[in-house]
Amino acid sequence: MKRRTFLRAGLASTALSLSPGLGAHREERDKAALSATETPVKPFEFEETTIADLQEAMRAGRHTSRTITEAYLERIREVDKEGPALNSVIELNPDALAIAENLDNERKAGRVRGPLHGIPILIKDNINTGDRMQTTGGSLALVGQPASRDAYIVEKLRESGAVILGKTNLSEWANIRSNHSTSGWSGRGGLTHNPYALDRNPSGSSSGSGAATSANLCAAAIGTETDGSIVSPASANGLVGIKPTVGLLSRSGIIPISHTQDTPGPMARTVADAAALLSALTGIDPRDAATNGSRGKAVPDYTAFLKADSLRGARIGVARKYFGRHERVDKLVGDAIDVIKRAGATVIDPADVPTSSELGAAEILVLLFELKAGLNNYLAERALKDGPRTLADVIKFNEANRRTEMPYFGQELFLQAQEKGPLTTKTYLDALAKNHKLAREQGIDAVATKFKLDAFIAPSRIPAWLTDLINGDSSSGGCSTLPAVAGYPHITLPVGDVHGLPVGISFFGVAYSEPRLIALAYAFEQATKFRRPPGFLPSAKLDT
Repeated sequence: MKRRTFLRAGLASTALSLSPGLGAHREERDKAALSATETPVKPFEFEETTIADLQEAMRAGRHTSRTITEAYLERIREVDKEGPALNSVIELNPDALAIAENLDNERKAGRVRGPLHGIPILIKDNINTGDRMQTTGGSLALVGQPASRDAYIVEKLRESGAVILGKTNLSEWANIRSNHSTSGWSGRGGLTHNPYALDRNPSGSSSGSGAATSANLCAAAIGTETDGSIVSPASANGLVGIKPTVGLLSRSGIIPISHTQDTPGPMARTVADAAALLSALTGIDPRDAATNGSRGKAVPDYTAFLKADSLRGARIGVARKYFGRHERVDKLVGDAIDVIKRAGATVIDPADVPTSSELGAAEILVLLFELKAGLNNYLAERALKDGPRTLADVIKFNEANRRTEMPYFGQELFLQAQEKGPLTTKTYLDALAKNHKLAREQGIDAVATKFKLDAFIAPSRIPAWLTDLINGDSSSGGCSTLPAVAGYPHITLPVGDVHGLPVGISFFGVAYSEPRLIALAYAFEQATKFRRPPGFLPSAKLDT
């Protein structure tokens, strides 16, 4: 393993970054984080190590869950809090080593729970953990009182034997607070950086999960998505990201935006690791009625579909309307289409969904209605002793703490959501029905049926943009909205890079088509192997 040069931001502070009560001097730290000087960091034994490799190391006695967990904790210190100071981990689990030891004892006693037994996993800070860690959505408003119980998917992780290593930073409130936000920034966690070029954005809202996984700070991570918040940071950080069918995974205990679009999902460095993580998370949850729809459709082991010849005989539709935003990205995906053809697939080009361009206004209207209803319910259930109980309370907190919560952008989407009525409002119901008709029956379902498609493919998005705390995000393009509004599955994985910045290719399809999408993505991954670990450069290499 070659020694690399990393970057260190002068004022980054480990103690502050891992403590729950952030806010003091936040603006100064955010600005300092954008100026860096070189400093060396040690090589890492588990760089690009897969979940299966870690399991083999434990089975063979070369490592234990505790030694692996210790190694990742040291990696976080060296790379996330010092070194390049990615600032992707918002809090470490104080019980991680104890959990790892207990799992080692189980292994010694002959009990191995499954593929995730003893594996360190990071989860996004909008997912409840009923332990000593905070769950804040990146907002200082929720700091102080941990959640009273685990989210359902956290229960599933613990049952699977995963070691929950800590929480990742995110775009605050999963990027629903403002139209002018900077992805990867939160009032509690500050600014997360892209590990390929530190002045580039990691994308959001699962920014920390993307940056941390790509930088080998964990074996894999959990993100959440409403529209693009898994697949966009996965693409920007050179990862595999799976946004499942809405209802395949429970959302109970996750800070909500939209009950019709929200879902958690895995973010990993390989399709196999993402599939293993997805397998551990499924289940019918009485607290989330949407999971009833997955009965008989969820698969106990998605790794069973990891077959390298899965493209042979497949029918793949090219969603051409998502091309034309970046010449070099189009070239990469064009080359990928040639790979797919050579692997034996029939490619239908174009296979556009004409209704996809009609979704924008109706989608945001639905999200604003559902945000108010969902967040009010979540906060009421959370019942923070001295914290907000409603969206209106959060708005007041932000105004009262403008310096720490709104130094760069406001909360105009929160204000718009607060003005919305109940979910029985005709305007909302009409918009939701329109969305589903356009995205499902007249959209993905209609075109997939017409061409007998196994999947659609498209560029996931353009490369990572420069982080700009003053003007906010400057990204454009992406194919996430159509499958997001439909509530249908979407997988992204690396297809190459532009000036050293990763670019993803997306596979998406009809409801509960995860097995087929995983098979196709795996076959493409094995034929190309485009994933490259990050170099932690100060800026992108514009001469490449």
